[in-house]
Amino acid sequence: MATLQKIRNHGVILLIIVGAAMLAFILGDFLNSGSSFFHRDREYVGEIAGHKVHYTDYEAARERLTEVYKIESGRSDFDEETTTQIRNQVWQMMLMDYTLQAQAKEIGMDVTADELSELCIGAEPHQIIRSRRAFYDENGQFSRDNLVRFLHSIENTGDDNQSDNLRQAQTYWLYWENAVRLTRMQEKYTELVKNLITANKLDAKYAFDARQQSVDVRYVMRPYSAVADSLVKVSNSDIKALYNKQKQMYKQTPNRSLEYVCFDIKPSQEDFQTTEKLMNDLKQEFATTDDIALVVNTNSDIMYDGRNYSEDNIPEMYKDFAFGKNAHKDAVTDITFEDDTYRMARLMDCGYSMPDSVQLKLIAAEEGQEDHELGWFTESMLQKQIAEPAFAGKKGTRFNVAAGLGEQTFEIMDVSKATPKVKLAILERKVTPSSRTYSVLYNEAKQFVVNNQTEDLFRGAAAEAGMNLQPAYALNKNTDKVADLKSSRPIVRWAFEAKEGQVSDVFECGDKFVVALLTEISEDEYRPMKDVQGELTLKATNRKKAALISKEMEGLGSLEEAAQKFNTTVQNAEAVTLSSYRLGNGGSEPAVIGKALAINANTLSRPVEGRNGVYMLVASDKKTAEAEFNEQTEVQQLNNRYAYLPYQLINMVEEKSEVVDNRYNFQ
Repeated sequence: MATLQKIRNHGVILLIIVGAAMLAFILGDFLNSGSSFFHRDREYVGEIAGHKVHYTDYEAARERLTEVYKIESGRSDFDEETTTQIRNQVWQMMLMDYTLQAQAKEIGMDVTADELSELCIGAEPHQIIRSRRAFYDENGQFSRDNLVRFLHSIENTGDDNQSDNLRQAQTYWLYWENAVRLTRMQEKYTELVKNLITANKLDAKYAFDARQQSVDVRYVMRPYSAVADSLVKVSNSDIKALYNKQKQMYKQTPNRSLEYVCFDIKPSQEDFQTTEKLMNDLKQEFATTDDIALVVNTNSDIMYDGRNYSEDNIPEMYKDFAFGKNAHKDAVTDITFEDDTYRMARLMDCGYSMPDSVQLKLIAAEEGQEDHELGWFTESMLQKQIAEPAFAGKKGTRFNVAAGLGEQTFEIMDVSKATPKVKLAILERKVTPSSRTYSVLYNEAKQFVVNNQTEDLFRGAAAEAGMNLQPAYALNKNTDKVADLKSSRPIVRWAFEAKEGQVSDVFECGDKFVVALLTEISEDEYRPMKDVQGELTLKATNRKKAALISKEMEGLGSLEEAAQKFNTTVQNAEAVTLSSYRLGNGGSEPAVIGKALAINANTLSRPVEGRNGVYMLVASDKKTAEAEFNEQTEVQQLNNRYAYLPYQLINMVEEKSEVVDNRYNFQ
């Protein structure tokens, strides 16, 4: 009872404590369960022209494009470079799509459904469609009939149990249909801009007159290199003023610079000996076994699938062995070694002929449906269960292939001319580092990290070991890889999390272990002045030299006097016009050329500052050509010069579209 009374006496305080605890619990649960609300920005890979790109949309687009690559290349696995290319291509298409959409909406421009249909399946499809090999005939030419048959074959019948092949084919078509839409949108936009950016008759007349006026120029040039750097003084304020004046030239995104050392992951001598022994141990079994697929597929880097080789597609090193006059069934090559690889081959069959390609038709499964001509196929283009009966049969033969719970019926419409074929089993083993070798090399790299945790120790240890310190400059957040290092994206992620001067852990980059040193962090909008110091110093020095040379030229009364003073000669440049690129031997000097055409004839100019030095000029024999002005021709020539501007404008639109690229968080 005493305890209950104490609780009653402190009731208000306890209510406050309990209430605070409950509030903390509720808020904690809300913050945890609702973390997607507070961190939903992390779900977006970027923002383009006000449109947020969700990760799932980006990933779905990447998967669609991957399927397209599979169909186009006939491969199902891609290396790091191709995977990166796919990711970047997806982003570029999204960039084009959303920026063009924003522009198109403002000006009322669109690609209608009827227009897109005509571009894709009309009498003359767009070049994007015409260049797809999936629609080629046996002669390698675009076939509209093949295109129509393809579209019929991918029609959605409403069956939820569509095959993976059908879904892949539908994805393939939708991708290229969208590519045509985007390309047509871009074509419309560039054509519109092209019609806006056009020369008029005043432009044409000015350009024509500029070419008609020409002068012969005599000049003396004092190059900047003739003046010793010690004769001029360039201050920090001079360099800073020049840097501020041309700062826009040095715009950049946040970046990192680093240096790294590599430990090659390569097989040891023991690894070579082990692989050689394995090949020798397998040779007898390889030469005599009745189950060649088991022996090869268990031990070889190249799988045996019973394919038929012709002289055109057999590996060159086995051509004479398989098709030579001494070729016979079960012949076996010696074990060879080249490029760290041991090889041997066995001729499983020979002395027979087969066609190189067949033309197939898919027979309708139900009455009332149409058959579909599928086109021409080589053996490697077909699944094994289709290829075997297709290449074994004759023209007009039909065969059935299991498909899900049912069957598909194919008809061989035609076959190419039969050519000699062989079956070849290849047992190939590339020598690779064993787990023991891998462990030794990794420990070596790890020990380097442990012993060299500062910049000075890192550099000193690398120099002592004779290792090359390789630089990588200006890596941004979305840089895919460091230099030519494979699978080096993790190094970039580390660089944006590390501190300047920090040494990384060991990264595995393909066939190398890599340890990096972060040498510079740059978060500035512009490249720092110290990074362009050399360039700025040269420009500022030349400006000082120009002032010094100009002062030396004051009071000189002729070119001959100037030539004598500077121990040089008077040079000539004939028929100089405003369209001239060079001034005689003086190089590219647009300002000097403009001055030459502007001064009075036979009058010595004042010193003229050029790119390469300071000039004194005398213009003579001013001429005006008597060519006939053709306004249409001049306008056309000017418009040809402007042809790049619409495409440059599209790039500018993308740059000005407030693009936020956060892909680095997801790769």
